[in-house]
Amino acid sequence: MSPEHPAHPPDPEVSPLAPSTAIATPADVVFRARRAWIDGGFRPAAVVVRDGRIADLLPVDAAVEALQEHAVPDGHVLLPGLVDTHVHVNEPGRTQWEGFASATRAAALGGVTTIVDMPLNSIPATTTVDALATKRASAEGRVAVDVGFWGGAVPDSLGSLDALHDVGVFGFKCFTAPSGVDEFPHLGAEQLRSAIAEVARIGALLIVHAEDPDHLLPHDALGSRYEDFLETRPATAERSAIARVIDGARATGARVHVLHLSDAGALPMIRAAKDDGVAITVETCPHYLTFEAAAIPDGATRFKCCPPIRDDANRNALWEGLLDGTIDMVVSDHSPSTADLKVDDWGLAWGGIAGLQVGFRALWTEAHRRGLPLDRVLPAVTTAPAALIGSSDRGRIAPGALAHLAVFDPDAIETIDVAALAHRNPVSAYAGLEARGRVTDTFLRGRRIASATAGVTAVEGKLIARA
Repeated sequence: MSPEHPAHPPDPEVSPLAPSTAIATPADVVFRARRAWIDGGFRPAAVVVRDGRIADLLPVDAAVEALQEHAVPDGHVLLPGLVDTHVHVNEPGRTQWEGFASATRAAALGGVTTIVDMPLNSIPATTTVDALATKRASAEGRVAVDVGFWGGAVPDSLGSLDALHDVGVFGFKCFTAPSGVDEFPHLGAEQLRSAIAEVARIGALLIVHAEDPDHLLPHDALGSRYEDFLETRPATAERSAIARVIDGARATGARVHVLHLSDAGALPMIRAAKDDGVAITVETCPHYLTFEAAAIPDGATRFKCCPPIRDDANRNALWEGLLDGTIDMVVSDHSPSTADLKVDDWGLAWGGIAGLQVGFRALWTEAHRRGLPLDRVLPAVTTAPAALIGSSDRGRIAPGALAHLAVFDPDAIETIDVAALAHRNPVSAYAGLEARGRVTDTFLRGRRIASATAGVTAVEGKLIARA
């Protein structure tokens, strides 16, 4: 389980378009693109790949001796492979909900070349070294893209997180309210403070599902009206829990990360904490940036998630938070289930949205609708989530980086047909969305693993670990 970071990171003072003088043998492949996303902007480039990594960035028409050449079509763009650090694969134990084979195929077709799997919804939950070994064994040899793992911070694992950290999980997830599955209990207020102190001590990262149970309304059945469900999970629940996380990080110096932010009202306190030097990052998800409460039909529990999708004004404020940098990244929170669990009662339906394959397209669709260029949202799905897990050689096109790449047609228009997605179960809030953009090809270490025409053509992903 060796991390894949270059022994010698590229020198930031060297121009990314300066040719190397050390090349003596043919490159494995060269990608030629009139628009490649490099250093935060689009430029023409020839991207030269050797041994799975980017060896050089040259002028687009430079003479390059290579075993293969891939010309990116005019109108398409060459992107670094996307990084999604919030995916519930659910294997082992609930593989009928998803599984490594189907999840990573969906990722590949969506241009996502690295995912990090959440520790819950699998059985056993990833809260011990043995549980991680079981999960890795279930994934070995079956992943189309690279896969890393989060560990879990639950009451029984507090005080022993260092053992799981030492074997390579990227950090620890906890809930501050019931998770929905018995094998992953939440942390009370004092337990949360203990977890924050422990990750500070061992130099780890705590990622938090932040909702305060004291602000949640208990319920069983709710009926078919979305408004009734929304009232049970008010914005104050997020704000209260996030305030506790900030207080703990401020007191201990711990690194903390707020998962799937849905309440824009929490942004001022997050912004203030960042300004004060608190080591806090925050993510939101494509569904919070794409949908709004008033447009969710009665009984459409494919939209159910926790925390919930809120109103249009809140959605606009989340976009403002993303654009001003308060929100660091956008990840899928892909949390699928079987169709029978999505009953039409908002209180009884399983909460979770399946969006791994289409989340980036949904994000770009809404960004375009708002008049934003593609390069404004790309850091949130590439360099930012890569930085969260300490992988500077992912999510970027640069010498020394892994040659994880995606070719994207930003102007294609297609209605999402969930039955045609690689997700195991054809249930998604994105069903019927008229999406802009299409991933036409995905490459892992310079080798094509998927295309829009042929599907997934290679299963060559690796299991990765914290450096």
